[in-house]
Amino acid sequence: MSVGELIGKTLAGLGVGHAFGLVGSGNFVVTNALRAAGVPFVATRHECGAAVMADAYARTSGQPAVLTLHQGCGLTNAMTGITEAAKSRTPLLVLAADTPGAAVTSNFRIDQDALVAAVGAVPERVHSPATAPTDVERAYRTAVHQRRTVVLNLPLDVQAAPAPEQPSRPPVPAPLPARPHPEAVTALAAALRAARRPVFVAGRGARHAAAELRELAEASGALLATSAVANGLFTGDPWSLGISGGFATPLAAELVAAADLVVAWGCSLTHWTTRHGRLVADDAVVAQVDLEVSALGARQRVDLGVVGDVRLTARDVLAELGSTAGTGYRTEEVRARIAERGRWRDVPFTDASTADRIDPRTLSVRLDDLLPAERVLAVDSGNFMGYPSAYLQVPDASGFCFTQSFQSVGLGLATAAGAALARPDRLPVAALGDGGAMMGVAELDTVARLRLPMVAVVYDDDAYGAEVHHFAGQDLGAVRYPDTDVAAVATGFGWVAHTVRTVSDLDVVTAWLAGPRDRPLLLDAKITDDGGSWWLAEAFR
Repeated sequence: MSVGELIGKTLAGLGVGHAFGLVGSGNFVVTNALRAAGVPFVATRHECGAAVMADAYARTSGQPAVLTLHQGCGLTNAMTGITEAAKSRTPLLVLAADTPGAAVTSNFRIDQDALVAAVGAVPERVHSPATAPTDVERAYRTAVHQRRTVVLNLPLDVQAAPAPEQPSRPPVPAPLPARPHPEAVTALAAALRAARRPVFVAGRGARHAAAELRELAEASGALLATSAVANGLFTGDPWSLGISGGFATPLAAELVAAADLVVAWGCSLTHWTTRHGRLVADDAVVAQVDLEVSALGARQRVDLGVVGDVRLTARDVLAELGSTAGTGYRTEEVRARIAERGRWRDVPFTDASTADRIDPRTLSVRLDDLLPAERVLAVDSGNFMGYPSAYLQVPDASGFCFTQSFQSVGLGLATAAGAALARPDRLPVAALGDGGAMMGVAELDTVARLRLPMVAVVYDDDAYGAEVHHFAGQDLGAVRYPDTDVAAVATGFGWVAHTVRTVSDLDVVTAWLAGPRDRPLLLDAKITDDGGSWWLAEAFR
């Protein structure tokens, strides 16, 4: 057995869930070793697509994923996806072939460690045949236990060397979740007792603690909201406001801004989540619960910081709180207002559809009615992105995959593919702009080849809409494009595809859903110009 084969076998034994990549000579052996050991592998058409699929799979499944790459250009092609994963603290292990130390003239040679570190990922390396098992295990532990994106560089000469004898190794123990300090628990319970209008805002770090947060919110009278990445965490709860921040409904923005206590649970309170701080009242008490000390107060002023696991903290605070809290924000008036205006689709609007262009709100509401409730939604970046995020409901936090930490256009289709593989029991829905659809076009082949029963909706305004509206009044020739027949492009890749201009054109969705769903469906929806979406106005404020 070679070291390359040993690496694949070792990772399979450690429990990685799925592998993605594009195979070249430098990662051929290690990829085949993963496959031979039973790790499912998806070959994509571009390395960036593979990186994003791996990221989305890990987020949606809760299992670590593997990305396998050729040296040099294979790694650079994947860097946008790796950057997104690193910024999102996705537990992802990247196996990157690397040139031998002596190959200083190789065309593939770059400083891979420096490149990886520059985007916030963790560079690791298999240093020698003798250290290979330990090096692989160290990289795996860092990825899984520290929730980091780790790039394990695999020099070709080390990969090709004979593997050392392997003594039996005990399984890698998982670290115990961090319990908050009792004094911090007492202080947070006291803040909840004193609050008349408490609001919980849950983020990515709270996705495992929905039940505990609901219970604590009920005991303390708090309303529930999420950051965009945790959308769906409180679906179905009558006290849920949905997303806080740029995608918030008018009612959600009003109620969050009026809170006298805001508790961020595993949420960094970015300017997106707080509308540049305007959703946090000047006199409101702000508490933040996070595993990382460095996260406390990093984006928003914090009056009370609690270091600890969200689930354990919520349980401990509930025990401390007992039955001493009041009704808080949970009055019958507030409940009635949430029931009446708690979703964007409940907010009246004037349909701006024309004979050949459909209003993106009308499109989104109709799709929400047509598509099964058990869905997993992935949203690309662009002016359009608020419509699917706000109007398409999701069943829970696992039903929404939002690769937006790097704000890169073009990741949506690959995101949907990775999420689809993680949740084959749900209908995958990819919401794309026309710019993102064209950027990610190569993975139309991957989705068709895998026969994923996906619905991709292209919100097509023939432009990079954010730039059109942000630079209004200037020469926009560089950001407007002639009408593209995206449906014809998708058909060429083997999709069922239709152009949508009116609500009646969406009847094709009903026919496709009836079966057999053996090919993915793409809808090229020609949407009206919205003059700049509401969330974009907030972003550029």
